[in-house]
Amino acid sequence: MGGENRQFTVGQKAPNTGVYIEIGETGGMVQDPKQIELKAGDEFPECTNQNRKWSRKPKPHH
Repeated sequence: MGGENRQFTVGQKAPNTGVYIEIGETGGMVQDPKQIELKAGDEFPECTNQNRKWSRKPKPHH
């Protein structure tokens, strides 16, 4: 299994350019998650609340 579902917190730097999405602290989906587009090296902003983390948005499967 790939280590794609890494979780990030505010102030950490994005490892890759791409779209990141809020998840719950257990790694589950949340309602109306905030989505952000970051470039590699950008810092993650604050989440909607402190129980959330950032995760790389999964690429859609074709």
